[in-house]
Amino acid sequence: MQQCTPASGAVYGLGLIGAAIYFISAATGFWMGVLGFLKAVVWPVFLVMEAFKSLGV
Repeated sequence: MQQCTPASGAVYGLGLIGAAIYFISAATGFWMGVLGFLKAVVWPVFLVMEAFKSLGV
């Protein structure tokens, strides 16, 4: 099993903060802001899925 290095944790943390700012700023109400935060938490899943689609895996 591969372990995360501190650098990868920092990159994920910065991505989380950036995604949260993006999704929450686009929200039109409180619950959309909550949904935006949840999207920010799981954005890497969608990134990997799209990368696999484009690679044909």
